Amino acid sequence: MLQLMIVVAVAFLLQIVLSMAQMKHFSNEFVKLRRQGKVACGRKAGGFRAGAIVMFLIDDNGIIKAARKLEGVTILARVKDLDGFEGRNIRDLSEADAPKHHKNLGRAIADASLSYRKFTAGEVIPEPPSPFKKVGNSIGGMIRTKVKA
Repeated sequence: MLQLMIVVAVAFLLQIVLSMAQMKHFSNEFVKLRRQGKVACGRKAGGFRAGAIVMFLIDDNGIIKAARKLEGVTILARVKDLDGFEGRNIRDLSEADAPKHHKNLGRAIADASLSYRKFTAGEVIPEPPSPFKKVGNSIGGMIRTKVKA
């Protein structure tokens, strides 16, 4: 039993260390783009599917100068170039612009476009709920449903 607890603890610590390394890598890549100009980001959590984050380096008119993506299921995913978007206007992007079989990448691209349009219109871009908030909302919804019944 003690050996199992030690294995679980080591796996948990390894996951924390690798997650921190991935966050640092993403942060460094974002800073590199940000030093070159404005950056629009979009994200879509994956759950059991590959999640995706996209970053578009844009000029003052919304024209994309560079595109990067972080896509994957594991903490071993790294930021890579996202080809085919240079010279396009970020306002015109949609889910259909992603490569086939990359649904969450398409949703992240659409999210970046929507966020940019909201930002330029002066709207507030809401923060997505944290995982703990999502669980709390689900539990709250179940409790309210039982109370009504």
